[in-house]
Amino acid sequence: MTLLIRLTPAMVLVACAQTMTTSDGPPAAGRMEVDPAAPAQAQDAATTKGETPDSGGDNHVFKIRESTTAGQAHGVNPSKIKPTTTEAALRLFVVDKDKGPIEGIVISLTSPDGTNYFTEETDAKGYAEVLVPVGQTYDVVYLSLGRREISAKVAVENKPNFNLKLTLRYSRRQTNTIDIESINKPRFVLDGVHFETGKARLTPDSFARLDSVVEYMTHKKSARIEISGHTDNVGNADQNQKLSEKRAEACRDYLVSKGVERSRIATVGYGDTRPIASNETEGGRQQNRRIEATER
Repeated sequence: MTLLIRLTPAMVLVACAQTMTTSDGPPAAGRMEVDPAAPAQAQDAATTKGETPDSGGDNHVFKIRESTTAGQAHGVNPSKIKPTTTEAALRLFVVDKDKGPIEGIVISLTSPDGTNYFTEETDAKGYAEVLVPVGQTYDVVYLSLGRREISAKVAVENKPNFNLKLTLRYSRRQTNTIDIESINKPRFVLDGVHFETGKARLTPDSFARLDSVVEYMTHKKSARIEISGHTDNVGNADQNQKLSEKRAEACRDYLVSKGVERSRIATVGYGDTRPIASNETEGGRQQNRRIEATER
């Protein structure tokens, strides 16, 4: 039996996958085999550097044989899940290549029919786990306030009592953040959030982007965010300030209407004081009219 993990070009780093099938007899022993297209990092692990989504790089495939240890994997606490005849147990470790295990990451797995399965937040060992139906290939994504570009495809074989252990290695990328001096955490522009001209009323095309924030807040229970409103410099500065505040509040109210606790969301308006582009052109002014979010 061979498990295939296909990486998309946007995946930064992924490594070290093992599987085990639980049965009445002893499980087959084995080690991971690395496809020749991927550079080997160690005997039991391999990594591939990610490329930007438009780089045109080829996908890589890792081939992994069965292992005796997948079913024994756990984090700080003992595992809460067991595979069944219809569901596989995925046991995941998220590791930064420089900092080690990463705590507080939520992983989403999406089946071909669009059904999503979520882990809880990774613990101090970077561990999280989830049950998924067997016999399907899943898109694996780290939930984020920004664009979810870090992903892989994982094929789960159609076998009963199936355990799968994955170690995901990645580096955080800041390509979709706004760097503002004296702010330590990245601020993500919520692209696609729009308002009626001169008003704080959201347009319907904004809901999909805000729904992704709802999803993030729903599954990352520890998250607390700040939503900030920004305008261009057209018109009265005081009015722009008030408008930016009301637009941030409108976004918060939408999230609350979807079940996110109000106490987890702070809002602030900056008016036209923090432009990210020139206000001399219509394109620049359009960029400056925006909503940002950052995790506090």
